Amino acid sequence: MSAMTFLFFFGGGLLITLFVILFIILLPLMALISVLTSEFQGNDKIMWVLIIIFLPFLGSVLYFLIGRDRRINR
Repeated sequence: MSAMTFLFFFGGGLLITLFVILFIILLPLMALISVLTSEFQGNDKIMWVLIIIFLPFLGSVLYFLIGRDRRINR
């Protein structure tokens, strides 16, 4: 078996798994940083932090799709 075949079948799956895990960890972290460094009206900041903490992946995706538009522009 060649080195490329070995890497594709065994190392490639590991590499994809590492990217997925990194994405699942980094997305909520980036969303939390964005929420905490932005200003929102009323209790929106607390709401987004709780959503991201309790539903990390879904909350992050929702924040980037919906929540970023609700920030107060300085």
